[in-house]
Order: sequence, then C-alpha cells, then structure tokens
Amino acid sequence: MRLTHFNFQLIQKARKFSPSFSLTFKNVKKTFVIFSACSILSACAILPRFSSLPDFDKEVSAGTEDISIAAIGLVGVPYRYGGNTPKGGFDCSGLIGYVYQNTANKKLPRTTEEIGQVGISLGNSTPAPGDLVFFNTQGGSHSHVGIYVGKGRFVHAPSKGGTVRLEKITSSYWSQRYTEARRIIQK
Repeated sequence: MRLTHFNFQLIQKARKFSPSFSLTFKNVKKTFVIFSACSILSACAILPRFSSLPDFDKEVSAGTEDISIAAIGLVGVPYRYGGNTPKGGFDCSGLIGYVYQNTANKKLPRTTEEIGQVGISLGNSTPAPGDLVFFNTQGGSHSHVGIYVGKGRFVHAPSKGGTVRLEKITSSYWSQRYTEARRIIQK
C-alpha cells in the first residue's frame, strides 16, 4: 500500500485511538474498512429520513373532533371478539362502528376490510382527529383499524384479553404496520 497523505492521516487517527497500532497491510486494510464504515454510517445519520408515514406532529382539523373525543371516552372498555357495545366489549371494527353511529349517525360496514373501502384515502397526508387509521397486523392492508385522535395517537381495541386503549402511532410496532388513513366524514 502506497503511503499517501490521506493514508498517513488515517494512520495517525488510528494511533490516537489505539496507541499499539502497528503499520502492517492487514492493520491498514482493517483500519480503512472500519474508518470507511464509520464514515458511511455517520453520513447516513445526517441525511434526511424519508418515511411513508404522514407527519403526525402536524395539527390538522376536519371538523370531526367529536368522533375522537367519543373514542377517548371508551378507553378501558374490555376487548371482545365480535363486540360492538361498551357493555359487551369491542373488537376493533365494532368500536369504529359504535363511535361513528353514535357520534356522527354514520352506519359503517361491520368488518375492517369493508370499512377500508369507505370514505377517501388520505395518501401520505396527515390525518385529522376522527379519521380512521389502518394497519397490516395479519397480512392484509386493512386487518386492524383505529380512530386517530391527534398528536400521533389513536384509539383502538387491540386484542383478546386487552382493553380499548390510546397508543402512539409512531411506536415501532404500529409505525411498521401502518398502511393508510381514511376520511369517512366530510364536513
């Protein structure tokens, strides 16, 4: 390996971190690989991150905040497969149907897949409180649904043994499974 000014600087830096560093081809090659990897990784850290997630920090209003308030009021109700009332419990689509029927007088289909065909897709736009958020939890783009309540949070009936709860859509679990938001009510 020819000792250039760049290589000399690299060797000097390596000696700073490891005083026992000796100049053999194997060590230079190893140091160069480590230094290159660190450079690439640090460059990635300063590049902007692009995501398919909307900007959940952005505040948007569609005039349907009453839907999100009603959903928050049901936090703590037990999960029950096929459930669609506060007394009997909720599954995810039962919760959505109950809230929309009792808050906006809007009857929705019973299954999550069918609900995913109602309204308009927001694409990569930020949802507003009251919009529906969909997730792929079982292999389909509309296999789970919740009601967006703002500030990156949504209310949903998650699973057997759980309760209706408020969660962050940007958590690693939900952000990896997020598929879309849909606006059901236009005001």
